Amino acid sequence: MVAKKVKTIIKLNLPAGEATPAPPVGPALGQHGLPIMDFVRTYNEKTADKKGQVIPAVITVYTDRTFSFITKLPPVAELIKKKIGVEKGSGKAGREQAGVLTHAQALEIGKEKMADLNCDTGEAAMKIVEGTARSMGIKVE
Repeated sequence: MVAKKVKTIIKLNLPAGEATPAPPVGPALGQHGLPIMDFVRTYNEKTADKKGQVIPAVITVYTDRTFSFITKLPPVAELIKKKIGVEKGSGKAGREQAGVLTHAQALEIGKEKMADLNCDTGEAAMKIVEGTARSMGIKVE
C-alpha cells in the first residue's frame, strides 16, 4: 500500500454529535475542497454518545482531497467547568473568582486527560490542570 501524501492538518473543537456545516467546519474544510457533509455525518456518528461535551477533532487532509480524523478528549477547561459546575471562567482571572477546584479534583481530571497531555505522571498532569484553572480565574486549594 502506498502512503497518501498529507496536504495539511486541521484542528477543530466541535460540539459532540451536533456539528453542522456552518462555521467553523464549512470554511475550514471547504478551502481544501473536502466533502463537508461527509465529515459532519461521520463526526456526529462517532461522537453521538458524548453529546453536551466539546470534542476536538484532528483532521488530516490528503492531496487527493480525502481525509481522515481522530477525536480527542474534551479540553481541560471544559472538564474543569463540568467538574465544579460553572458555566464559564472568570472574565478577570486573578481578580475575580469563578469557583474553587480542589487538588483531588485536579488530579482526577489530570488522570482522565493524561493521554492527550505531554506528561508521564499524575502529579505533572495535575499541575497542568491547576495552571489552566488559575488562568480561568478558578481558585485551586
